[in-house]
Amino acid sequence: MAESTVWWVLAGALIAVELLSGTFYLLMIAIGLAAAAVAANLGASLSAQIVVAAVVGGGAVIAWRAYKQRRPSAPRASANPDVNLDVGEIVHIEAWDDQGHASVKYRGANWQVVIAPGITAVPGACTIVEVLGNRLIVRPA
Repeated sequence: MAESTVWWVLAGALIAVELLSGTFYLLMIAIGLAAAAVAANLGASLSAQIVVAAVVGGGAVIAWRAYKQRRPSAPRASANPDVNLDVGEIVHIEAWDDQGHASVKYRGANWQVVIAPGITAVPGACTIVEVLGNRLIVRPA
Protein backbone atom coordinates (compact mmCIF):
# COMPACT_ATOMS: atom_id res chain seq x y z
CA MET A 1 0.00 0.00 0.00
CA ALA A 2 1.33 3.45 -0.86
CA GLU A 3 2.43 5.75 1.95
CA SER A 4 -0.05 8.43 0.87
CA THR A 5 -2.90 5.91 1.13
CA VAL A 6 -1.94 5.17 4.73
CA TRP A 7 -2.00 8.88 5.54
CA TRP A 8 -5.41 9.32 3.87
CA VAL A 9 -6.85 6.34 5.76
CA LEU A 10 -5.51 7.71 9.06
CA ALA A 11 -6.98 11.15 8.27
CA GLY A 12 -10.35 9.59 7.43
CA ALA A 13 -10.32 7.52 10.61
CA LEU A 14 -9.53 10.60 12.69
CA ILE A 15 -12.38 12.51 11.03
CA ALA A 16 -14.75 9.63 11.88
CA VAL A 17 -13.60 9.70 15.52
CA GLU A 18 -14.05 13.48 15.55
CA LEU A 19 -17.62 13.10 14.32
CA LEU A 20 -18.35 10.69 17.16
CA SER A 21 -16.65 12.73 19.88
CA GLY A 22 -17.36 16.31 18.78
CA THR A 23 -13.85 17.58 19.53
CA PHE A 24 -12.86 20.00 16.82
CA TYR A 25 -9.16 19.56 17.62
CA LEU A 26 -9.15 16.08 16.07
CA LEU A 27 -10.18 17.68 12.80
CA MET A 28 -7.13 19.94 13.01
CA ILE A 29 -4.89 16.89 13.47
CA ALA A 30 -6.62 15.24 10.48
CA ILE A 31 -5.64 18.28 8.40
CA GLY A 32 -2.02 17.56 9.36
CA LEU A 33 -2.40 13.93 8.29
CA ALA A 34 -3.89 15.04 4.95
CA ALA A 35 -0.92 17.38 4.48
CA ALA A 36 1.39 14.41 5.08
CA ALA A 37 -0.51 12.47 2.40
CA VAL A 38 0.06 15.31 -0.05
CA ALA A 39 3.74 15.35 0.91
CA ALA A 40 3.89 11.60 0.26
CA ASN A 41 2.32 12.13 -3.19
CA LEU A 42 5.01 14.73 -3.91
CA GLY A 43 7.73 12.17 -3.11
CA ALA A 44 8.86 13.35 0.33
CA SER A 45 10.67 10.89 2.60
CA LEU A 46 8.86 9.28 5.55
CA SER A 47 10.60 11.52 8.06
CA ALA A 48 9.63 14.61 6.04
CA GLN A 49 6.04 13.36 5.92
CA ILE A 50 5.98 12.98 9.70
CA VAL A 51 7.42 16.47 10.15
CA VAL A 52 4.79 17.90 7.75
CA ALA A 53 2.00 16.12 9.66
CA ALA A 54 3.30 17.42 12.99
CA VAL A 55 3.89 20.99 11.84
CA VAL A 56 0.62 21.39 9.93
CA GLY A 57 -1.52 19.54 12.50
CA GLY A 58 0.11 21.24 15.48
CA GLY A 59 -0.05 24.62 13.79
CA ALA A 60 -3.74 24.15 13.05
CA VAL A 61 -4.40 23.24 16.70
CA ILE A 62 -2.49 26.28 17.94
CA ALA A 63 -4.24 28.57 15.45
CA TRP A 64 -7.68 27.22 16.43
CA ARG A 65 -6.91 27.62 20.15
CA ALA A 66 -5.76 31.22 19.60
CA TYR A 67 -8.92 31.95 17.60
CA LYS A 68 -11.15 30.49 20.36
CA GLN A 69 -9.39 32.52 23.07
CA ARG A 70 -9.86 35.80 21.17
CA ARG A 71 -13.62 35.28 20.81
CA PRO A 72 -15.71 36.35 23.80
CA SER A 73 -17.22 33.43 25.65
CA ALA A 74 -20.98 32.95 25.65
CA PRO A 75 -22.80 34.17 28.76
CA ARG A 76 -23.97 31.66 31.33
CA ALA A 77 -27.34 30.08 30.57
CA SER A 78 -28.95 32.07 33.39
CA ALA A 79 -27.91 35.34 31.69
CA ASN A 80 -28.20 34.25 28.04
CA PRO A 81 -31.29 35.63 26.27
CA ASP A 82 -31.08 32.79 23.73
CA VAL A 83 -31.62 30.28 26.55
CA ASN A 84 -33.67 32.22 29.09
CA LEU A 85 -36.40 34.34 27.51
CA ASP A 86 -36.85 36.43 30.68
CA VAL A 87 -33.45 38.09 30.21
CA GLY A 88 -34.00 41.54 28.74
CA GLU A 89 -37.61 41.88 29.94
CA ILE A 90 -38.71 44.91 31.96
CA VAL A 91 -40.13 44.75 35.49
CA HIS A 92 -41.34 47.67 37.61
CA ILE A 93 -39.91 47.90 41.13
CA GLU A 94 -42.01 49.87 43.61
CA ALA A 95 -39.47 49.97 46.46
CA TRP A 96 -36.17 48.41 47.50
CA ASP A 97 -35.25 47.29 51.02
CA ASP A 98 -32.00 48.24 52.78
CA GLN A 99 -30.13 45.24 51.37
CA GLY A 100 -30.99 45.90 47.70
CA HIS A 101 -33.80 43.33 47.53
CA ALA A 102 -37.39 43.70 46.38
CA SER A 103 -40.39 41.59 45.53
CA VAL A 104 -42.26 41.90 42.26
CA LYS A 105 -45.15 40.14 40.54
CA TYR A 106 -43.89 38.93 37.16
CA ARG A 107 -45.58 36.43 34.83
CA GLY A 108 -48.29 35.77 37.41
CA ALA A 109 -45.94 34.84 40.24
CA ASN A 110 -44.06 36.61 43.00
CA TRP A 111 -40.34 36.86 42.39
CA GLN A 112 -37.48 38.00 44.58
CA VAL A 113 -35.50 40.76 42.90
CA VAL A 114 -31.84 41.62 43.53
CA ILE A 115 -30.00 44.57 42.04
CA ALA A 116 -26.93 43.67 39.95
CA PRO A 117 -23.58 44.15 41.72
CA GLY A 118 -22.12 47.64 41.56
CA ILE A 119 -25.44 49.34 40.72
CA THR A 120 -27.48 51.58 43.00
CA ALA A 121 -31.03 50.40 43.65
CA VAL A 122 -33.60 52.96 42.51
CA PRO A 123 -37.34 52.33 42.19
CA GLY A 124 -38.79 52.23 38.71
CA ALA A 125 -38.38 50.21 35.54
CA CYS A 126 -35.58 47.64 35.61
CA THR A 127 -34.25 45.22 33.02
CA ILE A 128 -33.72 41.57 33.94
CA VAL A 129 -30.07 40.63 33.32
CA GLU A 130 -30.06 37.17 34.89
CA VAL A 131 -32.41 34.62 36.44
CA LEU A 132 -31.06 32.56 39.36
CA GLY A 133 -33.70 30.11 40.56
CA ASN A 134 -36.61 32.25 41.73
CA ARG A 135 -34.53 35.45 41.89
CA LEU A 136 -34.33 38.06 39.18
CA ILE A 137 -31.08 40.00 38.91
CA VAL A 138 -31.89 43.42 37.48
CA ARG A 139 -30.36 46.77 36.53
CA PRO A 140 -32.15 50.08 35.89
CA ALA A 141 -33.73 50.22 32.43
